[in-house]
Amino acid sequence: MTTQEHIVAMGSPAISGHGSGPDSRSLDSTRSPTFSYTHTGKRETVVIQDAETYLPLSRLLKEGDIILLLTPAVPPRPASSSPTTSCGDPFEPLGRALVKYHPWVRHVPYLPRNGITPTHAAHIRVAAVVVFVISGPAVSGQISQVALAETTRTACESRPHIILACCDIRSLGPLEMSFPAIVQIPDYSPSELEAAAGSLFRESQRLPPTGPNVQNLILAPKAWPVEIWNAHRDGEAIHRLWCDCVPDNYKLSFYMFQSLLQREGYDMHYVVREPRTAEIVGFCATYTNYVDSGGERLIGCMAALLVHKSYRNRGIGLSLHDHAAAQLVKPRGICRLQLGSTFPRLFYGLPVDSPAEDWFRRRNWPIHPHSSEPGTGQEACDWILNFEDWPSAPGLLPSELTFRPCELSEFSLVLEMVKRDSQRKDNVGWYDQYVKLAESLNIRDIILGLQGDRIVATAITYVKKTGSPLAEDLPWAATIGDDVGGVTCICILDDEPDIASKRDTIMIRLLDSCIRLLLHHGMKKMFIDAVKGGEEGFQSMDTEIQSYSAGSGPPVLYITRTLVRDGNSDYLGLGIASSFHATYMYLYDTSLHWSCISGGKIICLDLRRQGREDARYGTCVAFAFRESLRIGERANR
Repeated sequence: MTTQEHIVAMGSPAISGHGSGPDSRSLDSTRSPTFSYTHTGKRETVVIQDAETYLPLSRLLKEGDIILLLTPAVPPRPASSSPTTSCGDPFEPLGRALVKYHPWVRHVPYLPRNGITPTHAAHIRVAAVVVFVISGPAVSGQISQVALAETTRTACESRPHIILACCDIRSLGPLEMSFPAIVQIPDYSPSELEAAAGSLFRESQRLPPTGPNVQNLILAPKAWPVEIWNAHRDGEAIHRLWCDCVPDNYKLSFYMFQSLLQREGYDMHYVVREPRTAEIVGFCATYTNYVDSGGERLIGCMAALLVHKSYRNRGIGLSLHDHAAAQLVKPRGICRLQLGSTFPRLFYGLPVDSPAEDWFRRRNWPIHPHSSEPGTGQEACDWILNFEDWPSAPGLLPSELTFRPCELSEFSLVLEMVKRDSQRKDNVGWYDQYVKLAESLNIRDIILGLQGDRIVATAITYVKKTGSPLAEDLPWAATIGDDVGGVTCICILDDEPDIASKRDTIMIRLLDSCIRLLLHHGMKKMFIDAVKGGEEGFQSMDTEIQSYSAGSGPPVLYITRTLVRDGNSDYLGLGIASSFHATYMYLYDTSLHWSCISGGKIICLDLRRQGREDARYGTCVAFAFRESLRIGERANR
């Protein structure tokens, strides 16, 4: 028998099913966890957990027992100077190091984009021990390595299954409930891999007092008692938690934060307290809203889930989410659940490339950004435009359409048009935003596009301190700056051929009219929220308008996708134990200085697919999942 077999098994179809955790195995909260370390220069190989006492492997393995080493197909580390790994498999040093301790090793790579194949499963069935290597957090468009590890964990049945993480495991989300044995190394350089092999076979020293912080390394999840929040008693503590968890450019004033949370009849929020001090260490905000004008169908939004930095990865987020999920589906009429919130808007969905994406995918939230089905991860963006970059020529894109503010006598016609367009495009909550204007003096905040006497386009403008209810539901324009006005709920009847052929022209003319109205209020910038289509949302319009504007520059573009949960997935048992910090990227240049500053993956669960036409509904103010992130050109978000 050869000392090491290197087998490529990456092209077969993936095994059906997915991991469900370590059966009945869990950490005994009364038992001291196993922490050990091996020095590699200034850094350490750390045994995070060995709940089943698999280590050292020398005690388990007999002659002829096979170690199956499953490693991801990833590029070699640039810093690697080893001739063995410069062009080949960067994990070959690990296989060779294991052979020094046990001659029967099968090294089988896996492709994250292809998953675990039947070939991998066949090797698992003949192995005595499986060592699964995770190189790092998920990459957009690929299956999470953690999810693949769960698949192999299930396939292992009673076989020892050991996770070797070549990164900080905190970047991977909570692992301890799914994997009984976890070893962490700083990276997958040859020296670190060789040290990891030694830690699997040698008795390790106890972690010294000067070693890694135990609270940061140990994952000790448990069920935490969840309480309904008290707005008067808990308001300030929750606001502090919000400010501690989000980046500076996402912070809200206490008054604004409270006004967003307190929506009588629509909100239900939850907290977790530290048992000894009663300090709030976790918060989950949920809302319930109407889907459309029918007044019967409801949507539940999970809009914010925050955990104190010192208490993350300990099950608090999981406890909050499990409880909130169970409550959200109770009201009669609930037909959909969404990660993120519709109105009021904190965050619209799950950010693109969010570290939490994997976590939700593993819990059956459908993240399929290339699907055309609503609610499975399509991108939506928030945009901001500086009026100085908008062409001011009076003859901009001539059209037979006229654009002007709405009059009271036209309001009922506007509602009919919005109802039709919102139902067709699945624009949840838009109808209600127009209805709210009837109760205010802000009907003329609506801009109309008319073809003759027929309304073919509408948009709502809003500015703070004008009494507009939209400014209360969408706080981010005012948060960016006092000179930023908002435009939202843009409806265009582009299901008709004569209108569809002019859609970009209509959009430009409509926005031009919105800009003129906002200029009248003293605004200098315009914020547009939840534009579906990711970076392509205004791309065709930019092409249309290039010849009418001067200047160029790269817009800061931040995209998120919205995800919807299918009804055939297990809903309960969701959670998150950490907050998300946004990132941004430059995607393309355009002649117009559009800055796309936030967005999200729209994730929803359609409960009617389970045969529940009267299914339940609720909303949660989400931080780790949003499509409308807090935005700001000023803060370069």
